[in-house]
Amino acid sequence: MFDKVLIANRGEIALRIQRACKELGIATVAVHSTADADAMHVKLADETVCIGPPSATESYLNIPSLLAACEISGADALHPGYGFLSENARFADILHEHGVTFIGPSAEHIRLMGDKIAAKDTVKKLGIPVVPGSDGAVTSEKHAKKVAAEIGYPVLIKAAAGGGGRGMKVAQSQEDLGLALSTAKTESKAAFGDDTMYLEKYLGRPRHIEVQVIGDGHGNAVHLGERDCSLQRRHQKVWEEAPSPALNNEQREEIGQIVSTAIADLHYSGVGTVEFLYENGEFYFIEMNTRLQVEHPVTEMITGLDIVIEQIRIASGAPLSITQDEVRMNGHAIECRINAENASTFIPSPGKITYFHPPGGLGVRVDSGVYAGYTIPAYYDSLIGKLIVHGKNRNECMMRLKRALGEFVIDGIETTIPLFSALINEQDIVNGLYDIHWLEKYLEKH
Repeated sequence: MFDKVLIANRGEIALRIQRACKELGIATVAVHSTADADAMHVKLADETVCIGPPSATESYLNIPSLLAACEISGADALHPGYGFLSENARFADILHEHGVTFIGPSAEHIRLMGDKIAAKDTVKKLGIPVVPGSDGAVTSEKHAKKVAAEIGYPVLIKAAAGGGGRGMKVAQSQEDLGLALSTAKTESKAAFGDDTMYLEKYLGRPRHIEVQVIGDGHGNAVHLGERDCSLQRRHQKVWEEAPSPALNNEQREEIGQIVSTAIADLHYSGVGTVEFLYENGEFYFIEMNTRLQVEHPVTEMITGLDIVIEQIRIASGAPLSITQDEVRMNGHAIECRINAENASTFIPSPGKITYFHPPGGLGVRVDSGVYAGYTIPAYYDSLIGKLIVHGKNRNECMMRLKRALGEFVIDGIETTIPLFSALINEQDIVNGLYDIHWLEKYLEKH
């Protein structure tokens, strides 16, 4: 096991990783920008290192500064959390060259799954169902039109190096394709430095279903069921729940087994999430995230397994601590992402928190690094916490969520709590009848 882990992240996820390390008896090093000097994870760490000014490019994305922090602190491992450098294969390689263990999969697997075209080809060979689309990149508008005619309109144009909805456009017809393709290429080039594009069949009303997996790199892997992440705004997840209201046990076990077998065959090491669009009883692979997910607590609540502890153990060379037969799904869990944003306009609302009262009680968990008197910086993602609730079934979970939202008080800034308080009363949400377009249609009306 590691002696000291440097946590190369901030906010609630840095605190979450820190808690796991402490329960394993591992010393922690918190890195921070000057803007995060008063952050909770910094206050609670065993050691701290300032790595630069507020700008993420000069601090949390600054590889030389992070390497220096590892050297100064003597950390023998680094946990990247999510975002920032968590899926940067070059960073994983550099850490390895400097004798620091990257708590995550191999650079090879990060690189493979980071290329959406290569990832699709790989999982297809491993038996995972994929969305009909181009075989590799589309090389020209003429090529794109040929592929689109074969798979049928509408089509989705996607950046091979994309993520977060950037470099993604829908073409409803051949007349739309040229402009949509050029716009997506420009956007992708600006965001990722790569304008390689591919095409997929655009599904009308799919759900976003993802399967949590863990592999130990020795040919062993388990799945921990699925999460339904269909409530999204601009391709960003807002509400996640497990299990999905749309699947039955047979479908759940079938897709879980397909994915875990593929991950075992890949000799994948660490945690990962295989994401699908699901429509009319069919699953279509869209991507694999080779990192810890924001919504991992949902799965922890229904399985009782600490995913971060398992991730650290595997990175240290230990085998999986659980077999598939030992995985038990218990009840239902829902996570709401609490952002420092106006609940109607979604304009960020940085500033000082004057009062903070999180909800409590049976089956209620709040993952957050904020506190009364803390100032939310304007430089980073607006996520300030996650409210996760668990119940013995979905109905109990929904009632518990309604109660918890009513208790949650954050003053001094605007948050998205009112949005969830409204959603919990919508009949479609109560019935679990929603798809990836539902929330944006709702917001247009409200």
